[in-house]
Amino acid sequence: MNLYIRYFDNETLVHSAEEALDFLRSLGEITVTRNMEEDIKEYASSNVMFPKRYKVRAHVYFIIIKTMADNMRDFKEKKAMKATQGSATVHNDNPLAHLNTRKDGWYEGEVEFKRVVLIPSTGKHEYRDTTFVARCKALSALDCYNRIVEYLRTRVDSRSQFPSAKGKKFHYKYLGMWKEAEAKE
Repeated sequence: MNLYIRYFDNETLVHSAEEALDFLRSLGEITVTRNMEEDIKEYASSNVMFPKRYKVRAHVYFIIIKTMADNMRDFKEKKAMKATQGSATVHNDNPLAHLNTRKDGWYEGEVEFKRVVLIPSTGKHEYRDTTFVARCKALSALDCYNRIVEYLRTRVDSRSQFPSAKGKKFHYKYLGMWKEAEAKE
């Protein structure tokens, strides 16, 4: 396992913790303490793959990243990164990806928003939690959200607050390509 170290424009790829410490000492601006030395050696020998950063002074850090790359070029081109088996599912579980996925048809969208309402007895306004549910034809879930919010903006007080489509206050359900006719009894 190799170590990539970066401090501002100074960077290197080394093969051991000792080489990493030699590089840090050569910079001059970084004082390598005994604790830092032990910590870097421990990090290099551990199974931890997360990058590690060290504080040099207030708001100034250097970073160490473990890599399988043999040289700087491979590291920069990310050729030596481990391919994780779950990376495809992580990408698909991204809520924003679901919102932007184009799927024409009917959607039922539910938005919980803060609506500004006049209190007649006092003449003042207050925010009230309001749930609005609508069925609309849209190109995607995000398009459904945008259509609902656009509709509400023309009908409620302009000071009303609408949640983000990515948040927990917008829910949607894909109803299909064709809207089912509701049975009248």
